[in-house]
Amino acid sequence: MSTETSAEASAKTGLRHLAQDVVAQALRAGATDAEAVIYEGDEFSARVRLGQVETLKESGSRAIGLRVFLGQRTASTSSSDLSADAIRHLVDGAVTLAKITSEDPFAGLPEREEFGQLSGDLKLYFDDVNQMPPAERIEMARRAEAAAMAFDTRIQNSGGADFDTATSSKVLTNSRGFTGEYRRSYCGFSVAPIAIDEKGGMQRNYWYSSARTTSKLESPEAIGQEAARRTLRRLGARRVSTQKASVVFSPEIARSIVGNIFDAANGDAIYRHATFFDDMLGKPVAGENITIIDDGTMMLNGIGGFSTAPFDGEGLPTRRTVLVEKGVLQTYVNNTYTARKLNMRSTGSASRGLAGNPGIGAHNFYLEPGECTPEVLIGDVKNGLYVTETMGFGVNLVTGDYSQGAAGLWIENGELAYPVEEITIAGNLKDMYRNIVAIANDLEFRGAAASPTIRVEGMTIAGA
Repeated sequence: MSTETSAEASAKTGLRHLAQDVVAQALRAGATDAEAVIYEGDEFSARVRLGQVETLKESGSRAIGLRVFLGQRTASTSSSDLSADAIRHLVDGAVTLAKITSEDPFAGLPEREEFGQLSGDLKLYFDDVNQMPPAERIEMARRAEAAAMAFDTRIQNSGGADFDTATSSKVLTNSRGFTGEYRRSYCGFSVAPIAIDEKGGMQRNYWYSSARTTSKLESPEAIGQEAARRTLRRLGARRVSTQKASVVFSPEIARSIVGNIFDAANGDAIYRHATFFDDMLGKPVAGENITIIDDGTMMLNGIGGFSTAPFDGEGLPTRRTVLVEKGVLQTYVNNTYTARKLNMRSTGSASRGLAGNPGIGAHNFYLEPGECTPEVLIGDVKNGLYVTETMGFGVNLVTGDYSQGAAGLWIENGELAYPVEEITIAGNLKDMYRNIVAIANDLEFRGAAASPTIRVEGMTIAGA
């Protein structure tokens, strides 16, 4: 963990003062309320293929967003130019736009008593991400690719390996007395080997490691070997006949299945009656074994989670929200605007870009794990599909209809028997959530959303 230098402290103070000055300018220009957000960030990306550096990118950016209110009229502007002239233009533009927009009785900043932020060091920022020399970052990608290529003679090509880092600072301030700021860091690498079978058929897959600090990254050799294993098990893939069967979703696919619950419970979709969770508050929407949590306060092994933050996009403290408990929908996820529309309270779920009004976004979102191992879960399946990849966008949140192209491994008598591809899996999310008959214990956060392996009964598999 870093100690802040005087230069860094001065830069933070400068951003905070700039944000507060922009809000003050907006009030002087006639706004009844105003909110400013400033982002500053640095990114690095290296791509290696067959040991050679293909791309190398390094960039930095600073930008400001302003949201103003004239009573119940609102408008927003943004700029990457932070000069005095540009700021004046930003403020004038926002106030001018607000004068010509329609009134909205639900518009406005949160109430003063709602603002706040988590205290203490959430361990979101680590200096080592920037301190690792570029040559060492490139070497990490090279090592991952080399380990994959050396794993098996059938791996004869590579889609490449990447190493990425990012650090950012955010300042949010408004005319109701809230000012908050925090820094984040990220680093990660991935590799995508290509395997060829004896008939010339090619398959590719990938694996990756990501963390807030370089000290928590897995070894490049371990990641390269796992990517190779995942690629090799796809060789010789075939189609299966159309049927209804058990479908087991690997963690990386299960998290998107579970993630649809957040979208279905989104207050914006609820008030528009554009979701199959409409009017389902307090009612069963899944099996009794399903508990789903969104936690903006999460710490993982003493380090802030991938989407942990002290406050949300409007300056409300983040919190741990249980969306579904033992199958029952406990709450919708709201920002201030949707909460007012629905006569509810914000769940601290506001997400904020530079321009426009706040949206609604998940923090660390996950399905609580079960007790059995993935091997035991798969072992109970006589005939079924283990899904490792889905393709396309086949989810209708209004009706719950689900249909996606898929690839994976066929299960016979509790064993992963052979790879399959060119199939489609279909069902309805309303049924799928009720038919999750088993949940494994392999919950692992490799990003902000996570799920253990799950098994769903009664889905249609369309194949040959």
